[in-house]
Amino acid sequence: MSEQYDVVVIGAGPAGYAAAIRCAQLGFSTACIEKDKGNDGEPTLGGTCLNWGCIPSKALLDASHKYIEAKEHFADIGITASNVEVDVPKMIARKDEVVKGLTGGITGLFKGNGVTALYGTGKLLANKQVSFTDHDGKETTLEAEHVILAPGSVPVAIPPAPLTEDFIVDSTGALEFSEVPKRLGVIGAGVIGLELGSVWNRLGSEVVVLEALEEFLPMVDERISRDAKKILTNQGLDIRLGTRVTGAEVKDGAVEVSYQDSEGEQTLQVDKLIVAVGRRPFTEGLLAPDCGVNLDERGFLYVNDLCQTDAPNIYAVGDVVRGPMLAHKSSEEGVMVAERIAGFKPLVNYDTIPNVIYTHPEIAWVGKTEQQLKADGDNYKVGSFPFAANGRALAANDTQGSVKVIADADSDRILGVHVMGPQASEIVAQAVIAMEFDASAEDLGLIMFAHPTLSEAVHEAALGVAGHAIHMINRKKK
Repeated sequence: MSEQYDVVVIGAGPAGYAAAIRCAQLGFSTACIEKDKGNDGEPTLGGTCLNWGCIPSKALLDASHKYIEAKEHFADIGITASNVEVDVPKMIARKDEVVKGLTGGITGLFKGNGVTALYGTGKLLANKQVSFTDHDGKETTLEAEHVILAPGSVPVAIPPAPLTEDFIVDSTGALEFSEVPKRLGVIGAGVIGLELGSVWNRLGSEVVVLEALEEFLPMVDERISRDAKKILTNQGLDIRLGTRVTGAEVKDGAVEVSYQDSEGEQTLQVDKLIVAVGRRPFTEGLLAPDCGVNLDERGFLYVNDLCQTDAPNIYAVGDVVRGPMLAHKSSEEGVMVAERIAGFKPLVNYDTIPNVIYTHPEIAWVGKTEQQLKADGDNYKVGSFPFAANGRALAANDTQGSVKVIADADSDRILGVHVMGPQASEIVAQAVIAMEFDASAEDLGLIMFAHPTLSEAVHEAALGVAGHAIHMINRKKK
């Protein structure tokens, strides 16, 4: 016996749940399959982002930032806060409450929009059929006109550092520590490693970050990455580049990490070790051999620019396809596919996807970096402005970082905007909007920004492209 739907979605993370909700809004009978269970053992929607990634990590990042502000920086602005303490179990419990509220919200959205939630695993068969197995092992065949694959990604494991409960953990385990480790090791100085390292460093851990690459944050604009390394190091992160981890073993209640650097074989003793070397697409058990969907050379599901697979009416979206593994990119792909099924013609602009690292100061960017433009031989010009000269940042005692605007030397069209500083994740949205409308640096310079605001740094950086910044000395005078 089979059940019939217009659309079946496999996966209820940001890509899958957005696709399912939009399909239902467009009038399609829609089912969404999700295998995950939450920390309480109950089925949960929202995928890694809501349960073990974006949301819980930001809850801890914000909590730990408030703690370090109260402990170390309130005195700078005339506030005396004595005996500031950390209650880690309460902090973790609040993080769990935030997660529960948001995942419950997705459940409500499914019910309100008429999406059928199916808890278990889904496997794509031939001829647009999906095999659904619930958590009790009961198997059902679903018939669909369209299938959207959104199974997401999982942390990459590395053989030299096998996960060991409560000692060697991945990014999920790093969100569940019951107390602050005295000494913490982090393998990987990427987005996840720096964010998790920052949380526990602020709360009192001595954090050592081991990164195999010789270059720090190579995907970030060179000037921003250089400044970021200096700031994060001053905050207490011991960032060791060019280190290749060769082993990790639990001994006498601690973790002994072996690694190689330019000076040879080294060892490091830590209480906990976080493995944060990236994520990979999750495709295990997803595809029947005759389903018609193919993988590319890196193990991602092969799709075109419209997220269509090689099989008719089968789509794939989110972390399991090419492009950055970002929740907002995933959601937009899910919505695009839903609307294309309905006959509309939306596109995802992959050139204007914002990226954010939620350290403090935050790092955010959109478009090309200066090193990319140099490598391509493009002719460009740059304007930048420091938050140290921004009135709102000075008033808030939060002045580290800058805004950098890069524009085409001939057309003045904005090619990239790079921000490190307070609320960079919010500020970069202005750049995304500008670039979506093919704005020039002059366009941004002609727009009136409220004073005093952090956003004025964007205005000044845009003016600086032509040497017209008002609140700093310009080299060009015209």
